[in-house]
Amino acid sequence: MKIAVIGTRGIPDIQGGVETHCEELYPRLAAMGFDITLMRRSCYVNDTLKEYKGVRLIDIYAPRKKSLEAIIHTTLAVIKARRLGVDAVHCHAVGPSIVIPLARLLGLKVVMTHHGPDYDRKKWGRMAKTVLKTGERWGVRNASRVIVISNVINDIIKRKYNRRDASLIFNGVNTPTKSTDTDYIASLGLTPGRYIVALGRFVAEKGFHDLITAFGLSSAASLGYRLVIAGDADHEDEYSASLKKQAREAGTVLTGFIKGERLNQLMSHAALFVLPSYHEGLPIALLEAMSYNLDVIVRDIPANTIDELEPTDFFRTGDIDSLKTAIDAKLSAGATATPRQYDLSRYSWDTIAAQVADVYRSL
Repeated sequence: MKIAVIGTRGIPDIQGGVETHCEELYPRLAAMGFDITLMRRSCYVNDTLKEYKGVRLIDIYAPRKKSLEAIIHTTLAVIKARRLGVDAVHCHAVGPSIVIPLARLLGLKVVMTHHGPDYDRKKWGRMAKTVLKTGERWGVRNASRVIVISNVINDIIKRKYNRRDASLIFNGVNTPTKSTDTDYIASLGLTPGRYIVALGRFVAEKGFHDLITAFGLSSAASLGYRLVIAGDADHEDEYSASLKKQAREAGTVLTGFIKGERLNQLMSHAALFVLPSYHEGLPIALLEAMSYNLDVIVRDIPANTIDELEPTDFFRTGDIDSLKTAIDAKLSAGATATPRQYDLSRYSWDTIAAQVADVYRSL
């Protein structure tokens, strides 16, 4: 069965939750015998790869402009998929899903994965939010099959569009082999077990500005802890520039976008993970932190309220003092010195790949 994947920036080693999702999922599906072609956005590609772990890669033009790149690239990708004669298209995220009616008009079967209501992100203006909501509506109503990554998203499409046949398939996480090396974190001036870590793109809805402020108000620095944020902006803008300035002035360590051994070291030796995001689908970054047995603090948005967390792991949305208090409570209780144990069995990528394969076969 030939599947074309659209809606993602690309793989491998491209920043983003959808991108991590695709990088883990599609090599597994290729190994199961599916013929997978993934369409990458040219403006994010810095290599000449034509194949990655059994997944064919095709680079298609996308302008490096956040309001245009997704719709232009995805339209071209649908046309390319039709020319390739694929059996189905798998479209990720609500923005790119605005082209699903076009794909259906071209005779293509379409699977849509809804990763979350992107129109809630602070970076979008009124027009962009309207386009994203249209993408959600057209995608959910016209896709042959719909996959949702959380119960929260499933409830949204039931309520708004009366679509009740969606497949609930979670995001996943690998069990890491923790690094015992410390050369990278030492190069950042960090001491194992004496820093708090966060990671993600530098956009307003990730809430890193709140975290820097709360950390400064807490007792963490006086206890010898540092704050580290791993990530960067896809598109440098006023917010990302102001965040970097705030971080420099506060003494926050910014690593830039990292993967592989550098990220492994950073996560292996952290004391605490914080997710201050205002908007998520089912955050892979949180699952990764849990896979490293890290104690966590997360904002109390619905997407974060998974069964594996405890009430003390949450802070109140819109309340920086609540985040400051949570940081102090975690550090003073000494919980960060003891590895947390989480049951992550339902987030196995192998299980997720098998579930997506069943959706493809149902077509």
